[in-house]
Amino acid sequence: MIGFTLSEQQKLLQKEAAAIAKEVLVGARDVYSQHPDQLTRFRSTLPLFRQLVKAGLVKAQVPTALGGSCDNFIDSAITLEELYKEDPSLMVHVVGSGLGLLPLLLGGTPEQHKKYLEPFITCEGEPLCSLQHSEPDGTANWLEKGGKGLQVTARPEGDFYIVNGEKYWTTNSGGWDGKGATLSCLCCRYSETGGPLRADEDPAENVLILLVTRDVIADNEPEAYQILSEPELMGHPAASGPHTRYTNFKVPAANVLGTREKGAGLVENSFAVSAALVGTMATSVMRKAFEEALRFAKEDTRGGSVPLIERQSVADILISLKTKIDTSRIMVWKALDALENGPGDWSARLEQCLETKIYCTEQAVPGITEAMSVVGMTSYGKKTIFPRLLNDAMVLPLFDGGNVGVRRRQMQKLMQAPDYNPWAGVYD
Repeated sequence: MIGFTLSEQQKLLQKEAAAIAKEVLVGARDVYSQHPDQLTRFRSTLPLFRQLVKAGLVKAQVPTALGGSCDNFIDSAITLEELYKEDPSLMVHVVGSGLGLLPLLLGGTPEQHKKYLEPFITCEGEPLCSLQHSEPDGTANWLEKGGKGLQVTARPEGDFYIVNGEKYWTTNSGGWDGKGATLSCLCCRYSETGGPLRADEDPAENVLILLVTRDVIADNEPEAYQILSEPELMGHPAASGPHTRYTNFKVPAANVLGTREKGAGLVENSFAVSAALVGTMATSVMRKAFEEALRFAKEDTRGGSVPLIERQSVADILISLKTKIDTSRIMVWKALDALENGPGDWSARLEQCLETKIYCTEQAVPGITEAMSVVGMTSYGKKTIFPRLLNDAMVLPLFDGGNVGVRRRQMQKLMQAPDYNPWAGVYD
């Protein structure tokens, strides 16, 4: 029977993550909030990000077997819960790099691992990675037969692929200077002509993932790679997810990751892992809101004779929120453990991750507003932590595969299968 007691190593990991959060992240907002726009706020975090790299947080995105320091996915969740609540924007740099690396980790050859992972396991510099999948017109239906497929195309020409099209919401992809991330996994639709998808083509059989480095970008003409804009966000005010255009952009054919028949699977498997970790983000921000509300309820009387925690209505709200947080954490740990150890086949393991992403992220916003109701009108002030927690939490059901457009439909597809077993992820 599974247990839920952290090992001594995990307790140490949690303690170290909390120390990093206190040392690097607690004051981060004071640094970047002085800047007027998304791009300059993002770039102002570079010195802080270097500290996170030096502390080993980027190396922890890579499995120990490949030179990193990640022993298992649950360790990643334990660390992320301690860190994300203190500054979500900065942690998006880190977890966005982790997502960017996943296709390479899952589908790369030993030679590709050796060549491309090196910057991410040295604990030096400021390496960023990006999974470039989303596009301006949306990608919720990117594998639907009869649809348009990915609009960024890759056309073979000699020893290169010629890439044309635009990407959007691609975390970290512009790098620190607008000249590209250290590494990007660029998702394209293979096309002999560079034209639209034919009616008889299956989009899932023509997905190319191209490994794009800063050197590849530098070898192109300046107009081949252009950042068109950096969208201003209501939350994550120092994160970067630019709108980028590729025009006759040349990528060496040797930089293909896997085969185009397996490209779609690599993307979907990468987003399965990230789904559960987004559940940790939701758990983390709810936890921060709960801790602030609990502290307030124990210290403040609001003009009465007893602390608010002694009022039954206040205690009931905190009890409900605490239950949501603990439930969310257990779901995350269960899903991540299932990914590596089972039970069930891949569909059953995927379903655990989808449930986790949907449930946890949809608790986050109401959970934070419950905490605000404990504090009352004071929580509405911009100088309190609650408005920024709320703004950061708003995106959790929307990104990394929106719950409505992607994640629930993935679950629907699993349920429609003739051999669907709803309890395979529990009882095998």
